[in-house]
Amino acid sequence: MNRVLLTRLMLSSLLSAPLVLTACSGPGRCVGIADATTENQKLLINTDQNGLALQGYDPVAYFTDSRPVKGDPAFRSTSRGAVYQFASAQHKAMFDADPAKYTPEYGGYCAYAASIDAISPTDPNFWEIVDGRLILQHNQKAWDAWHKDAPGNLVKADKNWPGLVERNGTPPHALLNIDKTGLALEGYDPTSYFLDHKPLKGNPALSRQFQGATYYFVDADHKNAFEKEPTKYLPKFGGFCGYAAAINKVSPVNPELWQLVDGHLVLQHTPEAYRLFNQDVPGNYARAEKNWPGLSHRRCD
Repeated sequence: MNRVLLTRLMLSSLLSAPLVLTACSGPGRCVGIADATTENQKLLINTDQNGLALQGYDPVAYFTDSRPVKGDPAFRSTSRGAVYQFASAQHKAMFDADPAKYTPEYGGYCAYAASIDAISPTDPNFWEIVDGRLILQHNQKAWDAWHKDAPGNLVKADKNWPGLVERNGTPPHALLNIDKTGLALEGYDPTSYFLDHKPLKGNPALSRQFQGATYYFVDADHKNAFEKEPTKYLPKFGGFCGYAAAINKVSPVNPELWQLVDGHLVLQHTPEAYRLFNQDVPGNYARAEKNWPGLSHRRCD
């Protein structure tokens, strides 16, 4: 059976150019923070493209001040792949002494979303401490839904979270094809390749950040599909060229040159890269899979 499950190309406006594969000096950033405690682990932490958690809010302040307080970049600590900022040196010292006590539950993602087996960002102003655990919610709607049965939803979120990490967790430090603002896929909706069978530009008003990258979506249905299972829709090889990865290189992509291989989105740099990749899809895909961890590691570590 042909391993290419679905291909839609927008080639009519593209010129057949020779394939030039060089280390990416344009789009592309190493996101996340690697340390000895997270090596070879899957992490699911709500951070921005610089690895900053809680949108810069001080996690200790929720416990000591009973309110969200913005941290000061002068006081920073790293824990399990994320950077936290604090309002004072005292708060930083408290965190450093016991990070697990102060880090938010569910990787800083929405607790109500976790209770329904999904992932959603949070608003640091929707928070509470339950049995010594910092719980965050996405918005007022999520807050209200959670509190219709807070004890039951807590049990559900705890039960669902390990599976969410297993399905959606990523390495603590990874190379992603994003621009300076953290935008991935040049603003194309990652779910549109699967749901609409073509690349569609997303709406900046419908954005979601996941593992340091920002994605735009066509509508709420597409955004909700992404939140249910983000890694299902992420492009392979950090969003870089599949053929380049197959020959142990890193190259940018044209988001309109794409295909689905075994249910995974693979992008290509040029029509020639697409042609070469498809001369041996199974072999090139396997080689890219084998090469990518090393390529990401060399660029980021």
